[in-house]
Amino acid sequence: MADVPVYVVVNLHVEDPASYLQYEKGFFPILKKHQGKFITYDDDILTFEGELPRSGRMVIFTFPSEQAAKDWYNDPDYQALSEHRRAGTRLEFLTMVHGLPPR
Repeated sequence: MADVPVYVVVNLHVEDPASYLQYEKGFFPILKKHQGKFITYDDDILTFEGELPRSGRMVIFTFPSEQAAKDWYNDPDYQALSEHRRAGTRLEFLTMVHGLPPR
């Protein structure tokens, strides 16, 4: 199967803005290094259905392939940087979703 784009969807609660700001400062260069593209974030999400309404910040970004996303996540620079995210947030999930192949 040809590579399909993947989307990373994150739901978190910022609890220590200073720690999270350190994470944000280093995030975009590492994302770009792995051909990732930031799509959006929202602090005012709305859940239409579901047992547990989501709250907090939702973040969405994309990579050209599953391998690129895995390389980003496993990058030692990202893992070191993510300590700031872990210190500054309560993470609900960080999940990868496959896109559809070209039609």
